[in-house]
Amino acid sequence: MKPHSVLLSLAIGVSFANGCQRDFRVISPRDSLDKRSAKDRAPFPPALDDNESILVNSFDSVSIDQWSYYYTHGAHLAGTNRSMAQWTADRWAENGFTSSVVPYWIYLNYPVSHSLFLQFSNGAQLATTLQEDSVEEDETTTYPNRIPTFNGYSFSGNASAEYVYIGRGEQADFARLKELGVPLEGKIALAKYGGPFRGLKVKNAQENGMIGTILFTDPDADGNMTVANGYVAYPNGPARNPTSVQMGSVSFLSIYPGDPTTPGYASKEDSPRADKSAVVPHIPSLPISYRDAQPFLAALDGHGTSGEDVNRTGWVGALNATYSTGPSPDARISMSNIMRDAITPVWDAIGIINGTLQNEVIVVGNHRDAWSIGGAADPNSGSSVMIELSKAFGALLATGWKPRRTIILGSWDAEEYGTIGSTEWVEDYAPWLKTAAVTYLNIDIATSGPIPGMDASPELIEVAKELTKKVIWPNVGSADVYPNQTFYDVWLNKTGANPGVLGAGSDYTAFVHSGISSLDISAGGGPEDPIYHYHSHFDTYHWMTNFGDPGFVVHKAMGQYLSLLLYHLANDEVVPFNVNDYASALSSYFESLQETVAGAGANVSLNLSELASAIDTFKTAASDVTAFKEQAVAAEDRDKITTVNHSFRDFQRGFISQGGLPGREFFKHVVNAPGIDSGYGPVTFPGITEAVQAGNLTLAAEWVKKTSAGVRAAAEILSPYDY
Repeated sequence: MKPHSVLLSLAIGVSFANGCQRDFRVISPRDSLDKRSAKDRAPFPPALDDNESILVNSFDSVSIDQWSYYYTHGAHLAGTNRSMAQWTADRWAENGFTSSVVPYWIYLNYPVSHSLFLQFSNGAQLATTLQEDSVEEDETTTYPNRIPTFNGYSFSGNASAEYVYIGRGEQADFARLKELGVPLEGKIALAKYGGPFRGLKVKNAQENGMIGTILFTDPDADGNMTVANGYVAYPNGPARNPTSVQMGSVSFLSIYPGDPTTPGYASKEDSPRADKSAVVPHIPSLPISYRDAQPFLAALDGHGTSGEDVNRTGWVGALNATYSTGPSPDARISMSNIMRDAITPVWDAIGIINGTLQNEVIVVGNHRDAWSIGGAADPNSGSSVMIELSKAFGALLATGWKPRRTIILGSWDAEEYGTIGSTEWVEDYAPWLKTAAVTYLNIDIATSGPIPGMDASPELIEVAKELTKKVIWPNVGSADVYPNQTFYDVWLNKTGANPGVLGAGSDYTAFVHSGISSLDISAGGGPEDPIYHYHSHFDTYHWMTNFGDPGFVVHKAMGQYLSLLLYHLANDEVVPFNVNDYASALSSYFESLQETVAGAGANVSLNLSELASAIDTFKTAASDVTAFKEQAVAAEDRDKITTVNHSFRDFQRGFISQGGLPGREFFKHVVNAPGIDSGYGPVTFPGITEAVQAGNLTLAAEWVKKTSAGVRAAAEILSPYDY
């Protein structure tokens, strides 16, 4: 559910945003190929040991193709396809995993009917189709049971009023509209995708007195690959189909993910239900295509302030309009969105290989539900890779191998509505996970294009990066940089090979905010690669086989990489974490915090010395435990190695603040969390940073103390003994 054509930021601390609840950004190369020297490249061919070879050689693009075909030819909206969960568990069981299907009873809503009209003062009226084209070349787009375009958790109701274009719907956009004197109260919002998570666009509109929201995809997000630039639209070419609609949840994701009626506890059939009003909208919303958005934008030309004069980042798009604010006295919107509420079961498939150690566990997962019958990239590229991964580990089990640590596979349901299946499972098993989970690995959109990337907890970066050098990467699309290349070579050349900070938007979220080390990987497209139709009916097997990943070769490479990473995390005698990297990350985050504080003019009144001291304490602890680890390994002292492993497993629990962040108690990690006005993108030292940005220095000072306490607690867990 994350946003990735692929998403790569060129800023320091790249966030590869994959997953499911984010908006995609276009990747651009960081450096030209001729600036790369031979020393930057990984050895080729990669050297593999016997077990690594079994895993890598077990992956077959033909069988991945078969798994993809299964997943993408039947509707699997959240809570509607138990058989697909059982099929997944059955495939895992065939490969040696003890498998089951676990139900949770959650609140969802489903579309009943909808309509949208642009009405003019002269009595003319333009009806919007609110559907994507059926194309003969792509069979699943023609299925009679295809899912209507809608927003999950959208409010059920009608609205009729003049409307205002609000840009990307950020809080800063609304501040600018108010500065310009644009009336908002009682109007309907027209917002483009990009920037914050879609639910926060609706939330911001609601909080400014608006009565409805229309969301559209603008082709300005498509890089060079547009019809305007001469590329043919899908299904006959790589450009975006003009009728493509991005569906998705409009829950207030940065406030609370998971079932909004069971905050903090698992949703069972007889669970008490809480008031959900704080985390779902009270105004209706509808998603539309850029073809349908064009006349709505054009009708505002010459009314209000032009987009050029608004002068806001991301405001003006690529359609034939001035992107003026409006409102226009000659145009209004009439919208209806009728939804059906349900408390309904969803199904997580779980597979287990018991390791020698029951108190050290590695969890690997992705979600299974999709907004369309297809979902070929999001999420079922990951689902297909997970089946093939189970086959690879089955081959390893057949040799008599048994993992040191227990391995758990999770196929989560209802991620698209708000990472619900994974959140409920984590809440259900929280006491055990907090004592046993070493790390969580997530592969949501395994591929929507040829360029790999990842976000990760800092202690995972070293092992994650080193293993990219062991996977041969296919020469396809914009990833065709030179012969005989590895995952690392392409990642380095295209993005700089710097894992980003974890925010939210996919199933790692509940793990991170339980203090569990996590990593999220995916591959996506650059500005010269075919457009990925995110959360659209065109995210299909036909698109994948013709444009996204012909031959399923990127799927295969991503699966090989995930298998190697899982193998080493589950099997290495010493958990392969580098906690010194976490110490370095804390120092980098602290420098950014100082810049934020200085930029707000608060560097005199807000004292950060306590946090600086806590980071120094953490650095010392990280250095000490690393030295202790080296001594334990040299002496082959298993008891001391166990001590190190448990310190590595548990130290992030120290970062978890009891009570959570201000106004959003689910998010407990004091080092990183999704931004309150982004929903996906990460904020570091969020309690302090967002209080400073809000001008509340009293709250910021309180969170300096809480954050410092969290950093010290993590340091104490790293060094509980006299080394």
